[in-house]
Amino acid sequence: MILRKDQLEASLHEEKKLIETGRLKEDNPLDLSASFAKLCEACRRGDLKVCQEMVTEGANINARDQFDYTPLILASLCGHYEVVQLLLESGALCERDTFQGERCLYNALNDRIRNLLLSYDYSKSTDPLQPLASHITSLLTKDHPQTSDINVSSPHRSFNLHKFILSARSPYFRKKLTNAPDTTSWKLPPTIPPQAFDIALKYVYLGEIPNDVDGGPGTGYTEEEVLEGINKISKHLEISSLWQGILESADRRLARQNRTEEVERGRNQLEAWFRDNVVRHKIIVDSSKANDVKWDRDNDIFADVLLRADDVPDDDTPLVSGSQTPSTTTVPIGIPVGPTSVASVSSPSPTAPGKSTLYPAHRAMLIRSEYFHTMFSSSFIEAQESAHLRIIPVDCSPEVLELVLTFLYTEKADIPLLLAIDVLFAADLLFIEKLKAKAAMAISTLGNGAMPVLSDKVQEFRDLKGTIDSSGPSVEGQRTTNGTTASPFPPPERYDLDIYTTLRAAWTLRIPRLEEFSASFIAYRLESFIDDPEFVSLVEESAARIRKRQETDSIELVDDIRYYLSERFRLRMEDLGWDEMEEENEDKLGEGGEGVRGDGGWLEGDGKETAKREDGVDGKKVAESTLPVDVEMPNGAIRTLGGEVAGDEFAADALNYQILLGKIDALLERLKLDA
Repeated sequence: MILRKDQLEASLHEEKKLIETGRLKEDNPLDLSASFAKLCEACRRGDLKVCQEMVTEGANINARDQFDYTPLILASLCGHYEVVQLLLESGALCERDTFQGERCLYNALNDRIRNLLLSYDYSKSTDPLQPLASHITSLLTKDHPQTSDINVSSPHRSFNLHKFILSARSPYFRKKLTNAPDTTSWKLPPTIPPQAFDIALKYVYLGEIPNDVDGGPGTGYTEEEVLEGINKISKHLEISSLWQGILESADRRLARQNRTEEVERGRNQLEAWFRDNVVRHKIIVDSSKANDVKWDRDNDIFADVLLRADDVPDDDTPLVSGSQTPSTTTVPIGIPVGPTSVASVSSPSPTAPGKSTLYPAHRAMLIRSEYFHTMFSSSFIEAQESAHLRIIPVDCSPEVLELVLTFLYTEKADIPLLLAIDVLFAADLLFIEKLKAKAAMAISTLGNGAMPVLSDKVQEFRDLKGTIDSSGPSVEGQRTTNGTTASPFPPPERYDLDIYTTLRAAWTLRIPRLEEFSASFIAYRLESFIDDPEFVSLVEESAARIRKRQETDSIELVDDIRYYLSERFRLRMEDLGWDEMEEENEDKLGEGGEGVRGDGGWLEGDGKETAKREDGVDGKKVAESTLPVDVEMPNGAIRTLGGEVAGDEFAADALNYQILLGKIDALLERLKLDA
């Protein structure tokens, strides 16, 4: 419908009043906080690691800075495809019919980014919390596997519900179930229309408020009676936001905002309940006694299954004499631990026994995993009823299992880099594809940071090491015992990320994103890896992955490293202004002057190549490969990886690129591999 000018002005005036009173939020509010400024700067530079950290800390990715730029506009304008992808996957909006959305599309640096933005248009994309909300809502109609533990009935209808969801979302049910946790049924007051309670239940289960309240002829209740019933039940269950949402459902923008806020509120309520009940009531026992734990089915946190994760004990961990196992007097909500219910003193032992952690959980949330959904839908013993809760072992550490449970209950995946590989394998084991993707994203962002270049990394490594002694790794300009110059980068074991394990995991789990990241990580730090024996083994493994390999077949890892190596030095040349230098060279040659070649040599005015120029920086003679290492280099000169002295960064980069390519070829020749 096209509005008249007076109607449009009235609509905009009303919208402005709602924004001023705080009832309606701006899609892109002004944010002058330090954390948001840090996010914007990271988007300009393409720093994936900092972007991921700021998103995890809760920075508003849809806000705008003092120059009216959003993080998504900055990332797309500067051409950082991976950052744009990260922001979109984290909930950044690009709505075509809005000013900021059109601006973002118009300013995109290339068609690849523009197509990505279009694929995440608001009408096509989903809220990051929508999968959680959809699952919670589906529990109202899901009959198999059976997960409900309370029945709410009226004279005309009954509802199979879940105590933990009612307790988390409704203060009324929280108090009622705290006083009587063994309640299995509840009768609805006959004065409340079932349609009203149905709408209230969908709201509690994170469903959307319908436009039609389902009253009128043939329903037994008028629309006014249903609305009055909704008002009563919202007060009774202490969910006042339901009635507010009903009143504002006609305004599309307000309804969308209310929906987003309610899903966020619901997630926060579930997270608080998860922390206060599931995590708080985990128990740690000796692994040998874990299966003796008995947890009654009727319990205060409504758990219906126990998940077990075992620690791997350290060989040098001493056992403290007098340590106690959990007992009926110390474990919350009266959970006996079988024969170990009486605290006992253990005799001294050279090593501590292995420990197991048991997490109380709810099948209704576990079935978000296809692994658990199949388990509880089948005739396996884990799906059968028993007097005490079934204990289900999960092949991962307790820390990883807690991260998995946090994701299943809250959709949050704040995965630390040190656990990312373990979470990746656990998500693959449990068939949780979204968590698997988030773990891969954590590795490729937190483990990446801004890609270093050779000369920029020297000071960083010196700061890392403190002082360089004669026995330590060489840095740029220092010779090793064989006369070559060693890498200025830290050795592979000094990185926070084990890139070898990461690449092998990518191969095993078939994750192309991680394969590309691993090859890029190695290529940008190739000096550290090229002589490492494990890297050599990795190249051999990559070659062996091709079945019935022919001499003409390439090696995927080597091809990828060569590609990213060329990207590394190409970007380096662009950063240093190589294009401008080329134009300057052409002008000089046209005037009969001299110009520099990419390898550090020179071109005379007639275009003929000459040997590398000897009258170097500041008029001093600098002949490459001849300057002794103990002689002070001329101002501005740079020593390459091979130990030669280059007159400037352009010449050094050209030589280093050829040196690294030569090392790759030498490695392949030594392994007798054609690639």
